[in-house]
Amino acid sequence: MLSKASNFLGEVKSELRKATWPWEPASANIKGFKKYKQLIDSTLVVLVSMILLAGFVALSDILLQKAVALITMLGGK
Repeated sequence: MLSKASNFLGEVKSELRKATWPWEPASANIKGFKKYKQLIDSTLVVLVSMILLAGFVALSDILLQKAVALITMLGGK
């Protein structure tokens, strides 16, 4: 069991080395928020995408509710 956990953690460490990190030593001479520009830009893209997706789901929900209400009203007569 310990061998599997050790192997898993070794693979995780290996994969994390392959990742691109916005605060790598290559950007050590850059200070402040400029150092994290990629991280901030990516976060903004995710937030905007989530807001657009939430709006789409909310609009779809409202339209489907109205459609079902119309169909049930017409079917009840």
